[in-house]
Amino acid sequence: MTKIKNSIILLILLLTSIGASAQSETLADYLEIAIKNNPGLKADYLSYQASLQKIPQAGAIPDPQLDMGFFLKPMDIIDGSQVADFTLMQMFPWFGTRKTAQTEANHMANMEFEKFRETRDNLYLSIYTQWFVLCSLQQKLQNNQENKKYLEQLETLSIRKFASPISSSSSYPVPVPQSSSNTVSSSSSGMGGMSNMGSSISQPQSKSNAMSSMGGSGGSMSTGAPGMSDVLRIQLEAVELENNIESILSEMKSEKAKLNALLNRPAESEVNIPVSFEQIPFTLDIPSAMDKIITQNPMLGMINEEALAYKAKQEMDKKMSYPMLGVGLQYSLIKKRMAMEIPVTEMNGMDMLMPMFSVSIPIYRNKYKAQQKESELRWQSSKERYAEVYNSLEAELFKTKHLLDDASRQIKLLEKQTNLALTTYNLVVQEFVTGKSDLTNVIQVQRQLLDYQLRKSEAIASFNTMVANAQRLISSKETK
Repeated sequence: MTKIKNSIILLILLLTSIGASAQSETLADYLEIAIKNNPGLKADYLSYQASLQKIPQAGAIPDPQLDMGFFLKPMDIIDGSQVADFTLMQMFPWFGTRKTAQTEANHMANMEFEKFRETRDNLYLSIYTQWFVLCSLQQKLQNNQENKKYLEQLETLSIRKFASPISSSSSYPVPVPQSSSNTVSSSSSGMGGMSNMGSSISQPQSKSNAMSSMGGSGGSMSTGAPGMSDVLRIQLEAVELENNIESILSEMKSEKAKLNALLNRPAESEVNIPVSFEQIPFTLDIPSAMDKIITQNPMLGMINEEALAYKAKQEMDKKMSYPMLGVGLQYSLIKKRMAMEIPVTEMNGMDMLMPMFSVSIPIYRNKYKAQQKESELRWQSSKERYAEVYNSLEAELFKTKHLLDDASRQIKLLEKQTNLALTTYNLVVQEFVTGKSDLTNVIQVQRQLLDYQLRKSEAIASFNTMVANAQRLISSKETK
């Protein structure tokens, strides 16, 4: 019985640890999963591995050639009859040709590796982008849910105000949202504020009872019609927020499917999104970044390796225009001649072995000159393409710097506007309770507050995405 109990406890601990590990998945975990599972990245890596197999092929010497000839009727010679000839010949390219061919193949393999790195960096950027889109949507969802709770509190106040128009204004608890100076990074505090706010409002009667009490006072209904319209307007705003929440949930499902596609997982796989996300601390130094781009960017590395490959091919084409050397052996099978026929010597019936030497004569020079010229032109083309891509990356880096600075300024501006909107919201709600302001001002300020919160989360997501793009441009070297 004790063993069974221990087994059950062990199983529970195991399942708990599995669930905890699933819940602890972070952005770094998703990047690692993508590296292992993404089919496009795996295809480029396999292509690089295949290109490595070209190097020993390029350095191999040509296969030897064996020629065999048989006489249908043995040919008579002085000391016998020649039956067959066997010739084995091995050709060798000019000195250094094989080495230059291996150099070209090695640079072509490096091109494939740089292509793999480019695919990896683009995959990283796609995952970063999807991740911050989901974080932004998660923040939108929380902000809409919080604002829906604000509206519920306002609805309660409006009902109480309409039901008891002669009550003291101080008896109405005011729904004050928590300070969200760090709305994106500390959104849970806003939710906590709402729960405290909800608990601070005493509800001696339900909304239906309050509505019935309003209906019971005929004079109040006739004179308090604006109060009833306030309740209905708040309900209209709440319905709109509910629709926004449903739309955000649907969009999040779609964006999760995109992220799972990058991870090569089923579309319905769970994605753990943090309840808050912060602006990544990052400073882009243009001169330092350009130095790193020259040495690390895969696009420039790919073009550089291509140019080196064409340079090596030009040298190989030059060596291919030189003669090829061959060595071989010829073996002749000789049948003995009968001594009574003609006089024979001691070499009667002795097989012959003859060393051979061969030289190719490349007299048609035009094709070799054309090959060298082609390689030279392609090398020059790669140099020009390198300059073009370099200029394009430099321009993109400056644009990224501008977008980072703009997003950073936007975040600071929205932070100030959010704080001001919170202060304004607190004041206008108190004025609404005391009758110094109408519901229109409350709803307008609440919409502004929601808008600032949403725009702030989008600005932070945009900033973080630009950081990922800058890191993609700089890239990083890894061992092969």
